[in-house]
Amino acid sequence: MQTLTILALSWQHLLIVAIILLILFGGKKIPEMMRGLGSGIKEFKDAVKEEDKKAPEDPTNTTTTPPNNNSTPTN
Repeated sequence: MQTLTILALSWQHLLIVAIILLILFGGKKIPEMMRGLGSGIKEFKDAVKEEDKKAPEDPTNTTTTPPNNNSTPTN
């Protein structure tokens, strides 16, 4: 019996979940939900790609050194 390693669900479990979803939401609502899920995933991927483009090309110049606080007090 093969299982999905991430969720540890067999195909029988997935079939039961699919039947329950079909009963709860009906045949017309499920494609709309999946379409919305797909567009949400696409928007997330696009946002990640956009963020990667905004990242600096040379990461060596992005570090800063902390100020030296070892000075002696003056009286």
